[in-house]
Amino acid sequence: MRTDLAHRLKQEACALGFDPVGIAAVPGGETLRLRTAALSRWLEAGHQASMDWMADPRRQEVERLLQGVRSLVAVGLSYHVAQQRAPTALAIARYGWGRDYHRVIDGRLRQLGRWLEGQVPGSRWRVCVDSAPLLDKAWAEEAGLGWIGKNGNLIHRRRGSWLLLGHLLTTVDLPADQPAEPLCGSCNRCLVACPTGAIPEPFVVDARRCLAFHTIENRDSHLPATVTAKLGNWVAGCDICQDICPWNGPQLESSSDPDVQPRPWMLSVTAEEALGWNDATWDERLRASALRRIKPWMWRRNIRAAQGAEP
Repeated sequence: MRTDLAHRLKQEACALGFDPVGIAAVPGGETLRLRTAALSRWLEAGHQASMDWMADPRRQEVERLLQGVRSLVAVGLSYHVAQQRAPTALAIARYGWGRDYHRVIDGRLRQLGRWLEGQVPGSRWRVCVDSAPLLDKAWAEEAGLGWIGKNGNLIHRRRGSWLLLGHLLTTVDLPADQPAEPLCGSCNRCLVACPTGAIPEPFVVDARRCLAFHTIENRDSHLPATVTAKLGNWVAGCDICQDICPWNGPQLESSSDPDVQPRPWMLSVTAEEALGWNDATWDERLRASALRRIKPWMWRRNIRAAQGAEP
């Protein structure tokens, strides 16, 4: 029975280090349709800044990613570790502390896809991480992994929002889980905490004001003055709207997964030290890291901006 197959599939996913795991049916229900409509409004408002890939039409039509897709297996990989950076260190977003999650999740989900193909010969599958044109948080919500919070992040009751997401699209028809119910309530801590007002209203993140966008995606030689004035120590992403979330409190379990453990230098590196690194040193320090997206010249730009050295 497919119910038994779904159960065993989830067990296989958990054995690969994923937790939570959920299943959504394609084409999805009303919640997914509302999230898709919200994406269209977000794009029309220009909130994507220079991230033109967010307008890829496949993001709104999952069927175009895998012909004959019937189900989607959503998985979460916790990257919460009970470690903190030194007070004088540069601030680097937690998702980048360990190995490149794209490679980690892709490799593990490929194992899951091959396992499923072995159970259902002739079935087809495709792995998607967040570099694929998939509405990943919305599908994770549809699969019951958690709800999309007011800061735009997926939140799980036990894991908080420190979750890296992956999806396995398959032509196998599997029983779906119930979509998650939102539990943010009246809380608006993330809106208030954002130093640049990048969350102008609940569930809307304006990349044009976001520290994470500007430190990772902005390819201009100088960052906007409105951003540099609020950088603090942030030079690679930003965790402020997650740090303030009550679902990310001290009750969270620290992950022991070796692939998400922090590189020691990321918790202690100072501006003076990092500005002394040449391109080859940056290349070595960031080997197999998702933060290689930030080029060495951008690291130096961000660090100088955080020091107040930008015009």
